[in-house]
Amino acid sequence: MPVTADQARKIALSLPEAEEKSHFDRPDFRVRNKIFASLHAAEKRMVVKLGPEEQAMLVESEPKVFAPVPGGWGRKGWTQVNLSAANAAILREAVTRGWRNAAPKTLVKALDAS
Repeated sequence: MPVTADQARKIALSLPEAEEKSHFDRPDFRVRNKIFASLHAAEKRMVVKLGPEEQAMLVESEPKVFAPVPGGWGRKGWTQVNLSAANAAILREAVTRGWRNAAPKTLVKALDAS
């Protein structure tokens, strides 16, 4: 079942210390002021901060859901998530990975301990 923009927002904001701000006139999601995802509601997609290896794994396993962002950002791991092809569990996994890549290690450890 496709994920709506509201569901994507709720998933991102459910992570510890996540907050919504704006970047290039689009909602983004940050942990301690570091962006881990952005929402492109009109295009029905989300962009998440993955590492290149994580990106390659997800693009290979779910090519209809994941694609590298074009250009240099994509080579650094930033990945598009097609909300029309994703389900909530897949999106939650990707957004959580993005959060882990941006969050301080102490916060990641606290999440893992809970």
